[in-house]
Amino acid sequence: MDFLLSLILIFIGIPVGIGYLLYFIPKKLGYPKLSKYLLLIFGCVLAILVLTNIFEDQLFTKKSARKLVAEQGIVLNDKFDLVHNETRMGGWAWLGPPNPDSHTFILIISDNDKKNAIETIKNSFDFKISDESIEYFSLRSFANPYVGDKFFQNYENEDFFVRESYLFRERGQIHRFIFICKKENKLIFESFDYPF
Repeated sequence: MDFLLSLILIFIGIPVGIGYLLYFIPKKLGYPKLSKYLLLIFGCVLAILVLTNIFEDQLFTKKSARKLVAEQGIVLNDKFDLVHNETRMGGWAWLGPPNPDSHTFILIISDNDKKNAIETIKNSFDFKISDESIEYFSLRSFANPYVGDKFFQNYENEDFFVRESYLFRERGQIHRFIFICKKENKLIFESFDYPF
């Protein structure tokens, strides 16, 4: 119950308090019009922040997908279709570490882009085939990572060619996968954001 009360105070009390100060301080100083304008601007900014969070999946574009894939070293030159997009907010588990935020999208790509993506993965210096031992990334896999360090792993299994990356940030790590389907012209992107 205390946790719920804390959330209410944070997400409702703080914005109401800021709005109260923005309205009444200028009004008490003799600027009633300014207080109304400040409150209106603050309300609009707050509404935009809330609505962009709520409608994040609907506002995700092909340009955003192309950029996220390019950050992993896979370049898409041709047109593609964005057939699925889903964002899930993590949260603090009752016991244990927090659950990560996740983002998944699926693209239908051209034959040429599929071929280039597979070549990029296969030509990586660390490429492994499914028969070989693949060490899955975990925090224990890295001795002393620095903020900004990014590690890649490229491999092939029965159904996919996979590019996996791990990026260290000040406030956590981002673990990303790109799966290129062998049987279809499908690219699957998955990202998991692990907070500290």
